[in-house]
Amino acid sequence: MSSFGRWINATWILLLGIFHPCYSSYSEDQCSWRGSGLSQQQGSVEQISLHCSEGTLDWLYPKGALRLTLTPRLAPMGAVGPGGGGGGSAGIITACVKPSEQFHGAQLYLERDGLLELLVGDRIESSPPPRVRCFSRTPGERLALFLQATPHQDISRRIASFRYELRGDWTARMSLDSNPVSTEDACRPCNDSEILMAVCTSDFVVRGNIRSVEEDESLRAAVIKVSATRVFRQKYTLFTGHSRLASRGEIRTLLQCGVKPGPGSFLFTGRVHFGEAWLGCAPRYKDFQRTYAAAKAAQQIPCELPVD
Repeated sequence: MSSFGRWINATWILLLGIFHPCYSSYSEDQCSWRGSGLSQQQGSVEQISLHCSEGTLDWLYPKGALRLTLTPRLAPMGAVGPGGGGGGSAGIITACVKPSEQFHGAQLYLERDGLLELLVGDRIESSPPPRVRCFSRTPGERLALFLQATPHQDISRRIASFRYELRGDWTARMSLDSNPVSTEDACRPCNDSEILMAVCTSDFVVRGNIRSVEEDESLRAAVIKVSATRVFRQKYTLFTGHSRLASRGEIRTLLQCGVKPGPGSFLFTGRVHFGEAWLGCAPRYKDFQRTYAAAKAAQQIPCELPVD
């Protein structure tokens, strides 16, 4: 082989040696990131930026640290990250992270104006699965997520993985935080304006009856089993048909709200949070009909709904 050929081969070997350890990649829409600590130097901090309102992060074999900023492109949401950035509303943004049940090898912190607050610790085998953690950004705050690898002799089975969601329209009544707001705020009935707005902005709008209510202590939630006689809208497939007359689904709400099964038809509205339906406003259907008819007559309805 010529000296030039040997030089080409040596160059390719060198390049492969440089790039082979870098097992990190963004999703096509930059909503998610997957990478390996094997490509990081001990003590280094890799900077990551994601640009969606929901996605995932998977950090295999954690080593060193990651610093994640979330800058969604949705206009009403502004940005979460250094300097705020982004366009749209400068109002409060709520973000939630849901660690995987097998979250290992790192600790997850919220970095707020340079100070760190522990959100998720490194899970040991005997500990319960980590819970969803939520936090809010007020206008002008500088926020980021900081993952710090914890030292382990064997990192072969360590994966720090979580899902995230950001919303600019979660209100106190959704109360999805691990530090919920007061029962009075979270459980009070919606007024007429809130009901009409919920019909327009919720992830699901369903007329139905309560079949039963079960308690889920691990979620600190009441699980409402609903027979839906009419599905006006659902962003995801939450209510599926089991008969020609009704669909069935589940809606969660705070345990302390004391929801009980009872007769009557309701209009259920709310948000989807990590694939689960959470209750927003839920007036009796006849009360909603009266409210909607009065607002329509006064030409004050924010959106149309084909009511009976």
